[in-house]
Amino acid sequence: MAFAVGNLVGPLAIGHLFDTIGRRVMIAGTYIGSGILLAASAVLFYSGLLNAITQTACWCVIFFFASAGASAAYLTVSEIFPLGVRAKAIAVFFAIAQCFGALGPVVYGAMIGDGSRPARLFIGYLLGATVMIAGGLIARRLAVDAEGRSLEDIAPPLSSDDRRAQDF
Repeated sequence: MAFAVGNLVGPLAIGHLFDTIGRRVMIAGTYIGSGILLAASAVLFYSGLLNAITQTACWCVIFFFASAGASAAYLTVSEIFPLGVRAKAIAVFFAIAQCFGALGPVVYGAMIGDGSRPARLFIGYLLGATVMIAGGLIARRLAVDAEGRSLEDIAPPLSSDDRRAQDF
């Protein structure tokens, strides 16, 4: 329940900043920040400095930022597609994310095992942190500046005259 609150409150509290400060900056910042926080919580966990309550609190803060960044990235990626295929792009990205998300419990369960090898979980956290930070760096470099622009300015509809002129 606590993780769900973090996932919900993050986008509600800072979601507007993605369209004011900028999506490229905010997506990169939330991903990199989440990765750094995850790495820090991994070190604290492995050092034995966290209990169930403090670990949950750490993850709630991480999910606060990660969920906001993931929500914005998910929508921004679909915005680069022309209007005629945008809904399909959203569906494809959603389906791919669900497939990878479904593997989470299996991978996480394998890392936890019987609890006798906390180093495996520590390495898993660091791997997750590395992926989050890499995603933030990639977003910083490749993300589309979509804030304050209409979707048609980002990707003209397939049927527009501008699109047909670009094809020839």
